Amino acid sequence: MATYVLIHGAGSDSWYWHRVIPLLRARGHTVVAPDLPCDDDSVGLTQYTDVVLKAIGYLTDLIVVAQSLGGFTAPLVCARVPVELLVLVAAMVPAPGESGDDWWTNTGFPRSDRPFDIKEIFFHDVPPDVTAEAFRRGEKEQSGTPMKEPWPLKQWPDVPTRFVLCRQDRFFPPEFLRRVVQERLGITPDEIDGGHLPALSHPDALVNRLEAYRLEIM
Repeated sequence: MATYVLIHGAGSDSWYWHRVIPLLRARGHTVVAPDLPCDDDSVGLTQYTDVVLKAIGYLTDLIVVAQSLGGFTAPLVCARVPVELLVLVAAMVPAPGESGDDWWTNTGFPRSDRPFDIKEIFFHDVPPDVTAEAFRRGEKEQSGTPMKEPWPLKQWPDVPTRFVLCRQDRFFPPEFLRRVVQERLGITPDEIDGGHLPALSHPDALVNRLEAYRLEIM
């Protein structure tokens, strides 16, 4: 069995994974899903990494899974502890020395002039009851501090890496991510149905993909 380390994205917390965690535990795995201090302007990527490492403690057989902005933190975790597998889910893929703020321009992110509707962009395929709970809980304010820091690694960590692309992602369009992943990681992403938040909208499909990866390497 493995230890799944789940890293949420911007302006979020571990609740994002609440539909995935029981599915993984039902298969006999240990799961840790720390809450990053994303609303604290005094901390950045190093502190985010420290929070994840504290949650890991002495656990081993690690599979690190990162959503969206979590793609900036997850490789830093892999650089500090032994990790069996890194899985990026609809995630940002940083380059050495690149800040989060620069990532958008450097990758050619297709910006839109249309009004930004959170429900339309992020929750269009999330079940209504889950969407209602998400809005009841509210979104944490995401500090800009981690986005201003140059990504500190000189190269991608030497860890098997997989990428899960969501075919109906309205935030990171599939054609955009296919190119970025190929250019930056040299791999072809695997694809599942779902929008930008598959842990909320398609938890079973996501867990099945994670488990398929695990069986490949462990």
